[in-house]
Amino acid sequence: MRRPFIAANWKMHKTAQEAVAYAEHFLPLVGQLREATTDIVLAPPFLALPALAQELSRGPGSTSPPIGVAAQNVSAEPHGAFTGEISLDMLTAAGATSVILGHSERRQLFGETDAGVRAKTRATLAAGLTPIVCIGETLDDRETNRTLDVLTRQVEQGLDGRSREEIGTLVMAYEPVWAIGTGRVATPEQANAAHRHVRGKLKEQFGTDGAAACRIIYGGSVKPDSIAALMAQPEVDGALVGGASLDPVSFAKIVALSHETA
Repeated sequence: MRRPFIAANWKMHKTAQEAVAYAEHFLPLVGQLREATTDIVLAPPFLALPALAQELSRGPGSTSPPIGVAAQNVSAEPHGAFTGEISLDMLTAAGATSVILGHSERRQLFGETDAGVRAKTRATLAAGLTPIVCIGETLDDRETNRTLDVLTRQVEQGLDGRSREEIGTLVMAYEPVWAIGTGRVATPEQANAAHRHVRGKLKEQFGTDGAAACRIIYGGSVKPDSIAALMAQPEVDGALVGGASLDPVSFAKIVALSHETA
């Protein structure tokens, strides 16, 4: 059975001080769950990442599996004249354990491409961090029956060149663009169907073992009242949570419910 993976994407919210206060509130709420079989990851803005990583490392339950810290983006380049970019070495030094790549907001607002995601995925794996590779269709894609075609393209082009072993270590995040920040959520059946298609493509491209090991999580207006039904689906291995993760109580409920359902 794949280990559930629950990640909080704070987007452009919370200062370093606010991130530390969040951790102080959140850690006691999930202290016992950290001993369970669920991976918990928080993705703050870049400037809050070092302070959050430090606070999480010294929080209660030090013998429990640590809560990971993810960056929301990264450059594929190791260094150089790339004003405004952040390298993987910088993220590692700051305490990051994983990186969100190709989020729909990066694709829609900042022109991220499948080729760019491919380069960043390769670099992230080489640096020893876990890529959380985001894929998903727009509302127009969904309404014109192009969802599976879009997912196929994003998997094939975004992961081209990776090995079977690497595929088993990364996380795929299916996030239908029409469900992000809108309050709309894909039905559990829709999410499961998309995940099943993605896993089938991974199997075709990388073989059975890698596809079976890869965790595919759902993102798109996930809330405490929707997580249990999503996690009950056989192909849903976790969630990438946006707005509902900004409140530590709300996110702790999501973590607890996902653990109970898994």
